[in-house]
Amino acid sequence: MGKFRVGRMLRIGVLVSALAVAAIGLAGFVVMSLWNWLMPALFAWPAIGFWQALGLLVLSKVLFGGFRGARFRGYWRGRMAERWERMTPEEREKFREAMRRRCGGRFGPDATQGPPGPVAGS
Repeated sequence: MGKFRVGRMLRIGVLVSALAVAAIGLAGFVVMSLWNWLMPALFAWPAIGFWQALGLLVLSKVLFGGFRGARFRGYWRGRMAERWERMTPEEREKFREAMRRRCGGRFGPDATQGPPGPVAGS
């Protein structure tokens, strides 16, 4: 039974890896195609190759997206809400005071409703 499970997990791992490589390749092809369709016509910029498109994709991810997805931010926010609920009023005030020292006005006297979160409208 152990060999069966290991073999199956290995096949699943290979399949997932192959799908990841295919998805990255498809994303690179899409970026290259869009660039080569739009940029030379609009701005007279040169066409790019597949590897340049992948590099551009990675660069945009680093500059604009980071390497942690929305799931991580949601996870952090949920954990902070759980911790906030377990805090006593004294602990909450101590936390607010520490945040005021570090971050300034966002955690001022108005921040008495709940855990710190994004500013409204952002």
